[in-house]
Amino acid sequence: MGKQEVNRHTLKMGHSEETSDEIRVKKMDILKDFQVLFFSMSRLPSFPWTFLEKDLQNNKSTDFISDILKQTCLHSLCRKFPPSLRYRRLFLSELIRRQEAAGCDPLDELYDALAEVVGAEDSTECYKSYLLPCGDAVSLLENVALISEGTTGLVTWEAALYLAEWALDHKQAFTGRTVLELGSGVGLTGITVCRSCSPNRFVFSDCHPSVLQKLRANVQLNGLSEQTSPTVRVEELDWTGVTEEQLKEIGADTVIAADVVYDPDVVGSLVKLLSRILRCSSSPEVLICSTIRNPETYSGFKQQLGNAGISHDVITGPVSHVFPYNRLSSIEMIKLYR
Repeated sequence: MGKQEVNRHTLKMGHSEETSDEIRVKKMDILKDFQVLFFSMSRLPSFPWTFLEKDLQNNKSTDFISDILKQTCLHSLCRKFPPSLRYRRLFLSELIRRQEAAGCDPLDELYDALAEVVGAEDSTECYKSYLLPCGDAVSLLENVALISEGTTGLVTWEAALYLAEWALDHKQAFTGRTVLELGSGVGLTGITVCRSCSPNRFVFSDCHPSVLQKLRANVQLNGLSEQTSPTVRVEELDWTGVTEEQLKEIGADTVIAADVVYDPDVVGSLVKLLSRILRCSSSPEVLICSTIRNPETYSGFKQQLGNAGISHDVITGPVSHVFPYNRLSSIEMIKLYR
């Protein structure tokens, strides 16, 4: 073999090895995607099915499906905090459909997993788990329905996920501080801050009895309490009745809220509350994150802020993509000051 041919052969082999490594890394990334999407109960069309289809067609092997199962339905997190039965049935049925379409031999563990959930009775509640960059998970008991018991506060909304991502990128805004969260809902943002940003103290708050009950359960579920570090409290906070004395007692250095600007009927009481917070001697940093579903409601909120003598800056810049949600939604985060 001539020198030129040897060099060509070496380059070809090197390229082949690099491609093999790239495929292996890509498979690991795809497995992680399946896991993240599964535990957050994301819509099935958002899963990377195309990669799975190509793998099945090229290898005629169910090894990759077996790996997917180990990271989802057979994972210890699923045993402890399972997504809804209906969701798992749909997910497993889709895996079986893809396997059969590729003409692969049946995978027994796949059918065994489906047998576990077929015929079982559905619940109005389920667990969603959001995986953190550190490898931990924030697991939440949520309602299956978006609106239940007269409130939207029993599920996690997009602005809460965005605010949690922003917090992970800006840990210094919470480290060593006392943080008050308004309208905590089921607790995703606050629990993420407590687990990843090292606040000194964190006060979750809401006013709906069912939301408070679920919030307390989720805070406990994630190992947080008044005896842990950070110390954590869950308080009923009625925006119309809270006094400056109560707010001074909390002594927040940072105040956050996500998806609280959605109902024009409560915007007025929210603005009055924010005025009281900004009048406190501690002059806390106030951050409001909103999904703009109704531009008229949102502009009305900003107008009322201005009428109350509250200025705001829009916080711009990218955030790290940690959680799965619809990134086409119009989400805005603002910082308030007098």
